[in-house]
Amino acid sequence: MQEIPTQLPFHLQLLVREYGQSTYQLIQGLAQIEDVAERTRRAAGIVQLILRLRPSLRDQPDIQTRLWNHIHALAGTEVALDAPVPLTPPRLYAERPKRVEYPRQAPKLKAYGRGIEALITKALTIEDGTEREQAAIQIGRTMKFLYRQHNKENAKDVTIIRHLGELSGGQLKLDAQTVADQGLFELAGLPTTAAPSQQAARPASGQGSSRFEGNRDNRERRADRPEGGQGNGNNKKRDKKRNKKFRTEPQQPPQ
Repeated sequence: MQEIPTQLPFHLQLLVREYGQSTYQLIQGLAQIEDVAERTRRAAGIVQLILRLRPSLRDQPDIQTRLWNHIHALAGTEVALDAPVPLTPPRLYAERPKRVEYPRQAPKLKAYGRGIEALITKALTIEDGTEREQAAIQIGRTMKFLYRQHNKENAKDVTIIRHLGELSGGQLKLDAQTVADQGLFELAGLPTTAAPSQQAARPASGQGSSRFEGNRDNRERRADRPEGGQGNGNNKKRDKKRNKKFRTEPQQPPQ
């Protein structure tokens, strides 16, 4: 395995890693061809070779333009090519990216994170009292959903309202009785308790008893069938088939 030439700029080293050392050697051989038409024909063959080695590139948009520009950059901008697409020099970004700012202060309550604190800060900027209350309800609903993942047993409305007051400095207040009566902290479309779903899944006592009583009546009716007649003949045929099925052949003694 040949090493990538270190004298190349870094962006060209990335292209060599992407297409491989063998493809790079073929591209370097384009500079030795004096005829521009023959050089272009060889470059078109290299493009087809890359697409054959990496079929997933065929589905990408403007792949022909990108491959021709990469070949032109690897061969050298002084190597002329009569390409079917416009050739442009690669754009190089010399500026260093900005440093990502990480939070240096831990959240006040780890169960909610910094996102809830940002929402509370945004809600405190709302001047209308009705809109601020609606925002507090939405935030409390999200806080209860997050707190259930942290401590499911203690995810009560009173606890969420107390935490909401602590994070907002006492500026967002909700009535615990109103929240409990109207189910303001419950997610839409989900039942507040599991009792209705369990009742729906469990059959009624009357229906279950009638079903078992019907089965008992059917068994008694079968037992009361007369011994003679068509039913008796069907039973004999069934017994013959059962005996034939479970009959075992005598085993032969070992030779």
